[in-house]
Order: sequence, then C-alpha cells, then structure tokens
Amino acid sequence: MDIKKVGLAGTLESSDIMITVRPGNGTVNIDLQSPVDMYYHDKIMKTLTDVIDEMGIHSIDVQANDHGALDCTIRARMATAIKRAVEES
Repeated sequence: MDIKKVGLAGTLESSDIMITVRPGNGTVNIDLQSPVDMYYHDKIMKTLTDVIDEMGIHSIDVQANDHGALDCTIRARMATAIKRAVEES
C-alpha cells in the first residue's frame, strides 16, 4: 500500500491519540509528542511501527500527539489514519 494523501484519526482528548499520516520520502518517519514520552516512548513507537509494518507501508511521515492512549487505541487510530490516506480502487 502507498500513502497517497493526508489521513487523520483520533482526537486531542484525554486517553486518546491524534495521528496524522502523509506520504513519506522513501522512509518511515515518526514524530511523537506525549506527556508520558519519558516512560512509554519505546512502547508507543513499537506499536506505531508494528501497525505500519503489518499494513505493508514502506514510506510514511507520521505525527502522533498522544494524551495517554492505551495500546489498542493507538493501533486502531494508526490503522484508521493509514486507511484514510490510501487511495484504493
């Protein structure tokens, strides 16, 4: 799958994450903002990259603004943002 346009999912509410994806430049780039970054950075990044890998994405620019989302929420928001950004016929 290729990212063709901007895709958004989530909110800025507590216990949620807002994810914006854009077409990348041949790499996977993730910018994570989170008040719990110092505690959960590696876990959040692994969840985001796992979803990207599972969906077969090789070029993507991700902005993730986390507000304490659970792992299942992060996975759902990431998958939804990607699906919204992929133009399939």
